[in-house]
Amino acid sequence: MGLLIGISLSFVVAAAIGLGSTWFALTRNVAFGAMSVGAWTAHPTSGGVEIDPYARASAARSGELLIGLGDGVTFIAKADDAGRALDGRCEVRLSGTTPQARYFTLTLYDPDGELIANSLHRHGFTSQELLRKANGHFDVVIAPRARPGNWIPTSGVQRYVLAMRFYDTPIGVSTRAERENPMPAIQMREPCP
Repeated sequence: MGLLIGISLSFVVAAAIGLGSTWFALTRNVAFGAMSVGAWTAHPTSGGVEIDPYARASAARSGELLIGLGDGVTFIAKADDAGRALDGRCEVRLSGTTPQARYFTLTLYDPDGELIANSLHRHGFTSQELLRKANGHFDVVIAPRARPGNWIPTSGVQRYVLAMRFYDTPIGVSTRAERENPMPAIQMREPCP
């Protein structure tokens, strides 16, 4: 009788650990093969046939349409270059340049992946709209109050996520160094609540 209880308890513990780790992986968007450049992270294999099972299940659960490996790549930033979570009550500045791409978008989302509502209905920029300096560099200010130039309103939300999608780009799995991927720097200006 004791052996039967022990085996049953082992099955219950194994099932709880297995189901718990699967739930964690699906709700935290765990995926393998991440590529990081500064505060930006991408999963270039997620849109191809080499997608890992956790990324596939996470995409199926969220309903997200992944960009195919030959079409482009999406970089996500949840924090600035110093590791502080992006806060919509603060002024955040993106500056620098982008990797080579035919077209890109920069979009502001809440942590659940929804666009952040604002009265201007301004949620980001495309590569065609972005004002650049003569050397190709740009500055984008993300803040609750209006700023001159490239500005994205945050509506004062506490947390947000930035997504940069690059279309028709050579960025891929073999790309490793920051010099190959010149992603913009993300800096939160002080003071901030």
